[in-house]
Amino acid sequence: MSNNGIFQSGGGRVQLSEEEIKGRIAELGAQIQRDYRGEPLHLICVLNGAFVFMADLVREIDLPLTIDFLSVSSYGSRTESSGEVKLVKDLDQSLKNKHVLLVEDIVDTGLTMQYLMNYLGGREPLSVKVVALLSKPARRVVEVEVDYLGFEIEDAFVYGYGLDVDHKYRNIPFVTSQGE
Repeated sequence: MSNNGIFQSGGGRVQLSEEEIKGRIAELGAQIQRDYRGEPLHLICVLNGAFVFMADLVREIDLPLTIDFLSVSSYGSRTESSGEVKLVKDLDQSLKNKHVLLVEDIVDTGLTMQYLMNYLGGREPLSVKVVALLSKPARRVVEVEVDYLGFEIEDAFVYGYGLDVDHKYRNIPFVTSQGE
């Protein structure tokens, strides 16, 4: 399988196709739209991995909304979480009196999500919920609720569709796992 030479076959197997991802994001957008109609909705993208997911998701939500970005680090250049979460880029906008949807690429150990939920909860939002493209429940160290979930996946290192391998392959339009 190839994407204009970006990804060559043999390096992994496709777990989620571009079509599956697009279809599920349309469903998530419709559900979020129903749940937040008439409410002040603010989406926060967790950089860098969730930017592709967030861009597609906001186009599926036909409501007035605002967006912001933050960045945390728990991986560095490794393929496994260090367990230590560090805020790298903070928000630019206030969360006061807004319903916040935290947009994440993947919920793995739950440590990053727990950190962000506690952090954002202290900024006076009306509510904070999580929308994640992927979840790996087998890797959980702490339990966190994912309110809107794209796909539950097995415990494998995945990349593509915003997720990276040492800052590469974010532009692959599907999600694949590393070869075995």
